[in-house]
Amino acid sequence: MNGHSTSPPSYWYSESTEDERGARVMEAMRLYRAAEMTMRRQTQTSMAMGENELLVLRFLTRAGAADQDVTPITLARHLGVSTASVTALLDRLERSGHVVRAPHPSDRRKVVVSLTSHADAEMRETLAAMHARMMQATRGMSEGETQAVTAFLQRMRCAVADVCAERSLGCCGLASTAPESSASAPLVPGAAA
Repeated sequence: MNGHSTSPPSYWYSESTEDERGARVMEAMRLYRAAEMTMRRQTQTSMAMGENELLVLRFLTRAGAADQDVTPITLARHLGVSTASVTALLDRLERSGHVVRAPHPSDRRKVVVSLTSHADAEMRETLAAMHARMMQATRGMSEGETQAVTAFLQRMRCAVADVCAERSLGCCGLASTAPESSASAPLVPGAAA
């Protein structure tokens, strides 16, 4: 054994130029995540809700835009919690006027959950300015820049989730194959509300 490691060192302790550039990127990502966490706390405070309530509202917003029915079981799977926990969460959201439960249109054994117009208006009012600023930050990016940023974030998601080692994929490296379709891949953890 020659004492040389083939794996890159921790980005905090490396002295190579390439790792120094990577450390700057990691620091920028850390600062972004901190800002996003602050925004999420402010949103939760503004709407008097917890993280799971906001995740449900976001999920229902996207499902409604795609004209998809959402059941409590769908929400339990999305959140990774029990159906009993989802029932308690939906009870709170229904009491606050954010969701309604109704019989499924074609399967009377099921219930569908949807946003109320009040919830939609409150979310738009609370998040519209922030979403507009975020979209403004993406304006002016070329297609090449967009692909580079998206591919980088997908590699980072893969690295953080340890998918590379788990599935023997090279998705964490630059030489990886084309990134997964964003339709099938979950959003980057911590993506904007």
